[in-house]
Amino acid sequence: MTPVEPRTVREVLLWVLRHPWTSLGQRWNYKSAVMSSSFRALLFFAINLTAGTEAALAAMAAEFCLRFMTAGFYGALTQAFRRVQPAVHGTLAAMVLLPAVAHSLEFVVHWWRGTPELAASIAVSVAFTTVSTSFNLFAMRRGILVVGADGRSLWQDLRAMPGLVVAFVTLRGA
Repeated sequence: MTPVEPRTVREVLLWVLRHPWTSLGQRWNYKSAVMSSSFRALLFFAINLTAGTEAALAAMAAEFCLRFMTAGFYGALTQAFRRVQPAVHGTLAAMVLLPAVAHSLEFVVHWWRGTPELAASIAVSVAFTTVSTSFNLFAMRRGILVVGADGRSLWQDLRAMPGLVVAFVTLRGA
């Protein structure tokens, strides 16, 4: 039986704090880990290419590893907000919490390893987060990109993407 998911921002936050293994560990979202780490690694590569191929590859590798390890937890947190009503409250909470945590850690990792185009890299990553978090919530509210009992295969989710992207861009089904 699928547990009832929290319906308010307060309930989500309390659930995550009281049950981190259930809410984040068991719901580690491999779909988010695969997709986020791949897209963001390419962004860091492209932005840092002006500093040379070696620097771009190093930035890409650092971002891929960081995001692969962490994006599954961010995806689990995003999924936890999918049933919050009104939906705008869940969206706003995710749009504040995820970037605050993700980009603070991202900045430290890339500053520590000496990513040459650090400011531009983080700026583009934040912009990407704004769009991707909104899109992921939109998808998860429709049962796509979800893991666990309600989830489907990544392949099934990818096949649904073209129609979902059109609906997201045109705000149909919002």
